[in-house]
Parts: sequence; C-alpha cells; structure tokens
Amino acid sequence: MAIASSDAQKSGRSASRRKGSAFSEAPAWAAIGAGWQHLHGSFRDLGYSIEWHDFSTASDLRWEESFHPGAIEICLNLEGRGVVESPEARLELGPVMAGFYAQGASRLKGSRSGGARHRFITIELSQDFLAAHFRPDEKDLDPQLRKLLKRELDAGVSEPIRLASEHQQMVMSLRRPPVSVSAQRLWYHAKALEVAAAFFYKTEATAELFCQRQKRQNQERTHKVIALLSENLSEPLSLEEIGRRVGCSHFHLSRIFSQEMGKSIFQHLRELRMDRAAALLKEGKLNVTQVAMEVGYSSPSHFSTAFHEAFGCCPGLYPLATPVQRLAGARGAAENDK
Repeated sequence: MAIASSDAQKSGRSASRRKGSAFSEAPAWAAIGAGWQHLHGSFRDLGYSIEWHDFSTASDLRWEESFHPGAIEICLNLEGRGVVESPEARLELGPVMAGFYAQGASRLKGSRSGGARHRFITIELSQDFLAAHFRPDEKDLDPQLRKLLKRELDAGVSEPIRLASEHQQMVMSLRRPPVSVSAQRLWYHAKALEVAAAFFYKTEATAELFCQRQKRQNQERTHKVIALLSENLSEPLSLEEIGRRVGCSHFHLSRIFSQEMGKSIFQHLRELRMDRAAALLKEGKLNVTQVAMEVGYSSPSHFSTAFHEAFGCCPGLYPLATPVQRLAGARGAAENDK
C-alpha cells in the first residue's frame, strides 16, 4: 500500500502536459507508486486495460486525472470512498460497491477521499472495444450505456451497484489469474467481457421469492464477515464473535460463507493477511517481523511459511525474487502508456 502526496501528484500532472497530447494515466498515479498496478491489457492496442489499486492518501486525490478520454471505465470498489460526477449525475462508490462512468469531450470530476485506505480494480474499455462487443439495441442494456453507445450522451455515470459475492470472487481472480502467463492475454480478454456483462445489463424487478431472499441474506452476511475480517487483521475476531456481530450462529455462518465464497472464513482471512502483508512489504517502512505482527502473526516463522505458500518466495525477498512479479513489473512498465 502506498501513500500519495498531493505535491507529487501535481508534479506528475504537469509532466504529463509537457509530454504532449497522447494520454497516459501513469502521471496521475505517480505519487502512490506500487499502490497502482497494471494487471493486464493495453487500452491503445487491445481496447481494454485492467488495473489494481491499493493505497492511502492523506488528502483528497483528484481521481479524474486517470480517466481515459473516450473510454468507459468500470470500478469494482472494495474499500475507500470515491465520487465521480458528470454534468447531469453523481456516482458515489462506497465499500463493496461498483459502477461505471464515461468520459468524452465533457470532462468528468472525480475524487478519492483523503485519510483512508483505497482498494479497487478498474476495467477501462475503449469505444472500439465496446462497439465490437455491444449493440445499442440489445435488450436489458443499461439505459445510460445505451445512450453512450449511440453517442446521445457525451459523458455519464451509472447508478451504484452492490458487489455480490460472485463479483468479489471476480476481483480475487483478476488479481491471481489461474492460467499460465502465455494464456493470460486470452483469459483477461474474456474476464473484461465477463465484468462488462455483469454490470452493463439490467434485470427486470420481480417479487422476491423465499429462496431469493435467503440467498440475498447469505450474501449480505458474507459481506459483513469480509468487512469484519478486513477491519481486524492484526487481532482477528473469533468465529463466535463474528457470528454474534453478524447475527447468526458461527456454525451456520461458516457453512454459508463457504458456499458463497468457495473457501472457509479462515482461508479468506489468510488471503487478506497475505495481501496486506505484500502491500506493507512493498511500501518498505516495516521489517518482516513488524509486518507479521501487523497482520496478526505472533510467530515470524509461521508468517514466512504462509507468505511463501502464497507468493512463492520468503517475505524478506518480496517482490524481487518472485518470477511472476518480475514479469508483471516489466510488462506493466512497457504498457503503462498504451
């Protein structure tokens, strides 16, 4: 996780203007360093770009500096608060929310709240990519997107959408693709379409059946568990305490969490701990023992074992010793300006 500086951000924007007319969002994220990670794609060459963000900022951050002109961007927001405003509407993204926004000649305004940690994924789609895969006359297409595709609207924002458990699993898979490096181009292209399909179409409202209500309640309880785990990494709550706060027995909660997430509460907690540990190690302000304590491990050796299983190297060498990290870093540097 990186901490943004407003002075550095302004300097990055000035540098971008001096470079010329070709747009690059890299200067907008220069201040947060490793807190912005290009996962895959090339906005210019492939029509899509997928990026992960994990940073804290002391003051409000001007988010609109990263928006590609002529693009529609989907944001899957896990943590932190962001706002995007068009001339006609306002999209507010809180924790575990999603939405999309489009920038044309009419510039959007966007900001990220200061004094907080932000964790989110963005999927940026070009007009050519959208035209190749979506038709304005398609049934159930989001009305806002329909207007954008028909060029009846120059810039716009969607309504906020609650991230369901399957959407959160989508975020996790985007960060850790289950395929070889050579297959990732095809895999990420399909995932970009999957995310778009999940958020670009409306479904007709129907009376909620008992089974639907039960599924919704299970998803809401799962979201609460994830929030409690994220908020208490250094001193994890017991299963009994989590069940008490969520409002059901911990036996039932463990069962529905596994059904919704495909993993146990403990396994998800471990993933959150490892993600947080990796961000702290990249930041470089704490040593390995301090990072272990920060994410709730009293034994550095147990922490090192868990970290090695998650990332393929010991925490003292992260991220330089990880082949995937080296490859991703080289690829990201080459494609940041595309």
